[in-house]
Amino acid sequence: MSDCLFCKILDGDIPSNKVYEDDKIVAFHDVDPQAPVHVLVIPRKHIESMDDIADEDAELIAYLMLKIKDIAKLVGLNNGYRVVNNCGEDGMQTVRHLHFHIMGKRQMTWPPG
Repeated sequence: MSDCLFCKILDGDIPSNKVYEDDKIVAFHDVDPQAPVHVLVIPRKHIESMDDIADEDAELIAYLMLKIKDIAKLVGLNNGYRVVNNCGEDGMQTVRHLHFHIMGKRQMTWPPG
């Protein structure tokens, strides 16, 4: 998608501070961190939101979720972390490309903001 911020990052049109990448997913530091460590994990395939995941995406989503623990370790989150997905307008999704936030290195509060 030519107007998608994360697709532009994937294409290299917008720089990012990557912490992990392979042929299915990319993880990079958030430019507006909400915790001392705040990494975004995105699939290379453009999927707009949780609501747009198709049955054919099941293997990709399972892979992404399984890699989150490895990415958390890569960025030093050894004492726990939070994984967040925002979906749609009421969920405060600001980029229409499926992504998961990994946040840590501080005590998280509940409910979040």
